[in-house]
Amino acid sequence: MLDQGFSRDLEGSHYDLAIVDILFDGKNSHEKDSQALHSDQQQALRQSLAAARKPAIILHSDRSLDFYQLHGAVLELRREPGVWAAIAGLIGREILRRIHAESRAREAATVCAAAQAEATLGRYMVEMRTNVNNVLTSVLGNAELMALEPGLPASVLGQADTIRNMALRLHEVFQRFSSIEKELSVAARESSKKAAHAAAG
Repeated sequence: MLDQGFSRDLEGSHYDLAIVDILFDGKNSHEKDSQALHSDQQQALRQSLAAARKPAIILHSDRSLDFYQLHGAVLELRREPGVWAAIAGLIGREILRRIHAESRAREAATVCAAAQAEATLGRYMVEMRTNVNNVLTSVLGNAELMALEPGLPASVLGQADTIRNMALRLHEVFQRFSSIEKELSVAARESSKKAAHAAAG
């Protein structure tokens, strides 16, 4: 009999693939009650595995069923003498490979989305660099003119000096952006050369 707590245990378990072996041989089950009991248990087992929302392989010996039946993520596979273990192993391995590949693809998509967002921000900053530099030049020039204006209070001169220093710091930041852009361009060209050389080799 299928334990009543099996479904709860299955849903709470951490696994990538379930392989379940049903010990049943249609040739030895002559009574309808026995066959009906087996069918009910198999249906309950299938429902429990489907509810877990994870891949599963059910092995059975019921000759009245097709060699395989697919129910969503649950594959029922009839046991064939001499080959059933190898077939179950091969299918199970391919299922796990697909699961891991899909997981890596999801991770790569997440990383790619973040990289695209950063690239968009970077392109915008590069495009706005000239405009920002023009604004900084204007701010810097006016701050220096204020500092040279005779008769201004010391507090105003101090503010003008602060504006000048902040403008210089911003200018250094955007100069660093220019340097990074050049470094990335050089790295991209070198990478393209290596890829072309590897493809030619």
